[in-house]
Amino acid sequence: MKCFVPEGGIINNEDNIGYISSIAGLEEAKRAGRILEYRADSCTLSHDLILELPACRAVIPREECALGIAEGRTKDIAIISRVGKPVAFEVEEISESDGRPLAVLSRAKAQRRCVEEYLIDLEPGQVIDAAVTHIEQFGCFVDIGCGISSMIPIDAISVSRISHPSDRFSVGDRIKAILKGYDGEKFYLSHKELLGTWEENAKKFNPGETVSGTVRSIEPYGIFIELAPNLAGLAEPRDGVYAGQTASVYVKSINPEKMKIKLIIVDTYDYPPEKRFDYFITDGVVKTWRYSPERCSKIIESFF
Repeated sequence: MKCFVPEGGIINNEDNIGYISSIAGLEEAKRAGRILEYRADSCTLSHDLILELPACRAVIPREECALGIAEGRTKDIAIISRVGKPVAFEVEEISESDGRPLAVLSRAKAQRRCVEEYLIDLEPGQVIDAAVTHIEQFGCFVDIGCGISSMIPIDAISVSRISHPSDRFSVGDRIKAILKGYDGEKFYLSHKELLGTWEENAKKFNPGETVSGTVRSIEPYGIFIELAPNLAGLAEPRDGVYAGQTASVYVKSINPEKMKIKLIIVDTYDYPPEKRFDYFITDGVVKTWRYSPERCSKIIESFF
């Protein structure tokens, strides 16, 4: 399944470079049905993508630029937005234009194979690779293979609440995700389960330590400080503090039975918080996941 990766994943692969560097290589890729990658150089008025391959100029006709273009389910912006970025494709034919070789490619064919030979065979709970392509208030869109798009809702990104997906991700990030299901048209994903349980995250901290965190929300009863993407603590109210700040906090107590961490704010800063996280699960299949400790009365869990 090495070829069924988010676009950009094989562009620097030695085999990929070998195939796109000569006409003989492109012809061999056509015979073998190889999926290749290269950057789209431009988009024509008729919305064909042009690729200046090392071997020759190539074109992906509009209706071959993405699944759903021909049927109207996919908008032309999906083509335009690929300019300057890697695209996956199969070689359809090698012809001539103005006396020079011209390769005709199909991205839609590569995407169709990705769905039929890889994605639909995955079981719910499978951990997969993804790449962030676009961010909206309600979630982030990711490429889960050959440009096939899916979306991670904001409430599925992490247990610790964020105001916007850009608090956690940036466009271009290579991440992991969990496949929740497929309804014949869309693939549904989650992410928070990969970031660890309450106890796994809480083990990184000890009462009496002073650590850094991110101010996530200001409530009448206290200030929530994110210590890790799946772990937040509560500090007492303090004037002049606002969401998005970096804070140094004293860890007063950790209570697994109530999933509570009491903090004292030492100081706050206007430094932008680091977008970093550790995955506790990186492969395999997740069938059940329980965030809350066993001895905690409040149950937070996921089933796939």
